[in-house]
Amino acid sequence: MPQSSPIARALISVSDKTGLVDFAKALSAAGVAILSTGGSAAALRDAGVPVTEVADHTGFPEMLDGRVKTLHPKIHGGILGIRGNAEHAAAMQAAGIAPIDLVVVNLYPFEATVAKGADFDTCIENIDIGGPSMIRAAAKNHAAVTVVVDPADYGRVIDEITAHGGTTTAEFRRALAKKAYARTGAYDAAIASWFARVEGETFPETAFLVGRRVQELRYGENPHQKAAFYADGSNRPGVATARQMQGKELSYNNFNDTDAAFELVAEFAEPAVAIIKHANPCGVATGADVLAAYREALRCDTVSAFGGIVALNRRLTGAVAEEVAKIFTEVVIAPEADDEALAIFAAKKNLRLLLTGGMPDPGAEGCFAKTLSGGILMQNRDNGRVLPAEVKVVTRRAPSAREMRDLLFAFTVAKHVKSNAIVYARNGATVGIGAGQMSRVDSSRIAARKAVDAAEAAGLTETLAKGSVVASDAFVPFADGLLAAAEAGATAVIQPGGSIRDAEVIAAADAAGLAMVFTGMRHFRH
Repeated sequence: MPQSSPIARALISVSDKTGLVDFAKALSAAGVAILSTGGSAAALRDAGVPVTEVADHTGFPEMLDGRVKTLHPKIHGGILGIRGNAEHAAAMQAAGIAPIDLVVVNLYPFEATVAKGADFDTCIENIDIGGPSMIRAAAKNHAAVTVVVDPADYGRVIDEITAHGGTTTAEFRRALAKKAYARTGAYDAAIASWFARVEGETFPETAFLVGRRVQELRYGENPHQKAAFYADGSNRPGVATARQMQGKELSYNNFNDTDAAFELVAEFAEPAVAIIKHANPCGVATGADVLAAYREALRCDTVSAFGGIVALNRRLTGAVAEEVAKIFTEVVIAPEADDEALAIFAAKKNLRLLLTGGMPDPGAEGCFAKTLSGGILMQNRDNGRVLPAEVKVVTRRAPSAREMRDLLFAFTVAKHVKSNAIVYARNGATVGIGAGQMSRVDSSRIAARKAVDAAEAAGLTETLAKGSVVASDAFVPFADGLLAAAEAGATAVIQPGGSIRDAEVIAAADAAGLAMVFTGMRHFRH
């Protein structure tokens, strides 16, 4: 692709006027004639920049409340005409069309308008028509035309013009054209997705997954895999929006695990801490404060907590930071931190500290996507929550008030444990977790063993599962799994129910003196 001729004429039509005046002054100083529209032209004129209104250039006034102003052959012909093509040159000359070498456009703020909760008509009026048309035209003809859609690129354009005798290189134009098409693609996706929401379509005929690359990562899940992190623009508080206060760059696995940890602690209204390892909780607890919750969460599995992720749903205090700093921790994420905590962690150079400024809403609507070979699976966020009044007591003995609190706590944690999931809990803290096994019985055995190990680590002679409750993310299919929980020391069980053997399982619970409740809701997590 040859280098274009020096830029003689620029068209500027922007909604976001950040840096506009300085950019236009630099272009004018370089001898570039400037065409502009409406508010952009007024801003330049007020700043003393020579500018020609598009209406004066085309000889056709803006009309229909500004909906039609750049949709004119003298604009699009000037952008699309192929330089060096004799037929194009003749046609342009005959129609009085002057070439436009630089197109500077950013679009009406449709996404921001929707985010503000504007009404339907206001959102419609913020759908840009002329802007995307000019951007696409300029990007298509990037062999000769430079297109700019981001004020952050103004300085780069001036540097290019200065370095290359008034023009830009082919490589630079191609890079900006790629960015331009990405912008119009994301813009159209935002409009289509908004229309789908307005029409009540959770899963529209065509789905769009749009994200802005925040950073390229050192590698993916494994060192031989490449990876990058993209923000989806939803601004849901969490790892995607957090400020990293210290520590080295987050890895692919750090992002995944930290998100899992923060979404888990967001489930609880009371102070809560979750410790995550490989996307599974190894300890979760609530407490009177986060320090008490951290100690209880850590007690559940001190071995797995080494090198884990710690999430808090309250301010990180110096007292908590001091405790966390006693073992190697990869990431700590919290809504905020006090100065004492920041000072303590400053001595831990490899520890990443993320502050989000808020907590995500666990009940919010949203969708998740997972790629398959040749396709994409999409589903709603699992924002289901079981309330005390919604559970069904199916055994002769009903849970005590303390057992019911622990049952709901354990079932909430199980929602965030990879299936098959078994969670033992006591007094608002996990005491044993079994995750990700092909057999639910194996998960039960692991959870019970974890409770024994935790007791031994704490210097106790009796398993932590003694007097606990147990949660299963899906129905308990056989009585043996239930009896194993009783043997481990559990006194009450929470499960969805729905097995063809429910009657057998209920009878076994009654025989063992267990209280059992059904939720009618399953929480598989794969």
